[in-house]
Amino acid sequence: MKSKKLNRCAVLAAVLFFMGTLFPYAYAAADSSLKQLRTFVDVLEFVKENYVEKTDTDKLISGAIKGVVNELDDFSQYLDPKDYKELKNDTRGDFGGLGIRLQQIDGFVTVVTPMPNTPAFKAGVMPNDRILFVDDKDLSGMKLDEAVDLMRGPVGSKVKITISRKDEKTGEYKKLPDFHFKRETIVPEVVYHRMLDGKVGYLYMVDFSGHSSEEVKKALADMQKQGMTALVLDLRFNPGGLLTGAVDISKLFLGPDQMIVYTQGRKPEYYQEFKTSLKGEYAELPMAVLVNQGSASASEIVSGALQDNGRAFVAGQRTFGKASVQQVLPLSGGAGLRLTIAKYYTPSGRLIQRDYRDKSKADEGGILPDVEILVAPEEEAKVFMQYNDVIYTPGKKAPVVEFKAKDPVLDRAVEILTGKMTLEQAKEIAQKEAEERKAQKEKKAAGKE
Repeated sequence: MKSKKLNRCAVLAAVLFFMGTLFPYAYAAADSSLKQLRTFVDVLEFVKENYVEKTDTDKLISGAIKGVVNELDDFSQYLDPKDYKELKNDTRGDFGGLGIRLQQIDGFVTVVTPMPNTPAFKAGVMPNDRILFVDDKDLSGMKLDEAVDLMRGPVGSKVKITISRKDEKTGEYKKLPDFHFKRETIVPEVVYHRMLDGKVGYLYMVDFSGHSSEEVKKALADMQKQGMTALVLDLRFNPGGLLTGAVDISKLFLGPDQMIVYTQGRKPEYYQEFKTSLKGEYAELPMAVLVNQGSASASEIVSGALQDNGRAFVAGQRTFGKASVQQVLPLSGGAGLRLTIAKYYTPSGRLIQRDYRDKSKADEGGILPDVEILVAPEEEAKVFMQYNDVIYTPGKKAPVVEFKAKDPVLDRAVEILTGKMTLEQAKEIAQKEAEERKAQKEKKAAGKE
């Protein structure tokens, strides 16, 4: 009996010490948490003594830590020594893949956005699709990094993906026929531009990475030479990328001393502002920003900054809602902890991050357009499929392409920029359409009852 008590005390001391190595301030809260820790030790001891098979205490404690971190949000993550080493070394280099930006949402590996001119985009993979199996391997309960590794492989190799997609009418996810892919080299950085009727410039950004800001400047200068008097910045299906890219792009269109975005967490030191210093070269250029459900991260920072500062109107659909700051902390034993320490806010104080775990907040977060125009994902994909032959031609003059697929979001933006419709009129139309959709939904729900 005495030895068991000593054993329990030893485990409790070990847990307190282990927690202290994770969070130095844990000791200060030890008194209030002692009861819960004793419960944890009781469970751990009972499992060790009575479980049908012999257990590994280190693995049990590691699993407990993962449970703690997983309870926080979809972005915080406990990294075992192998994952932490890979994160630090970044040894993966060039790879063959499918061209999908992913996130773990509600326990599912979920598509943030497919990247244009990639195998996933060409096959019709859409934002918010859930990936269930990779080559018949079940992804349920699998870490995001492990799922990504399964999708990567040698260029030219084949992979089968099983996906479920949300039915917009019922709200339920339904499994689709399997997708069969051949992996390709993924080149994410792309900026495409062309002139539209009415001297409206059109600039489409696929990503905020590498030298995107330099490419944007070149595109703007080229369209300015062609007589551009207004601009459409298209960020649909843009999953984001570097924060510095978002800040640099925003600076081109804003005036001096204007807020772009700020971060805020529980600690004062996590508050950080990103502002302009000088007036941007295109600060007077009338413009619109186009977004959809596949617009995330840096895309949301730019669209939120331009919207809040009154520099542009935003058209399309509510954005994905992914804008949080993670810090990676080294832990004892070679492990690491990726922890959300702050979130991004637009200049007016709107939280960009969307809480996918709280269903009551489904309509919060992300960037809500000034002019909401809902387009079926399949129809929107057709619009961007037209770019496949022209956007991946570095150093070459883009061929003349006849764009046939209808793009109601772009068309509405051009109508406003060219004065064929006022912004207020466009908002009224969008409001009426929203009310009609709501009435139809309520009528359908009443019919089911």
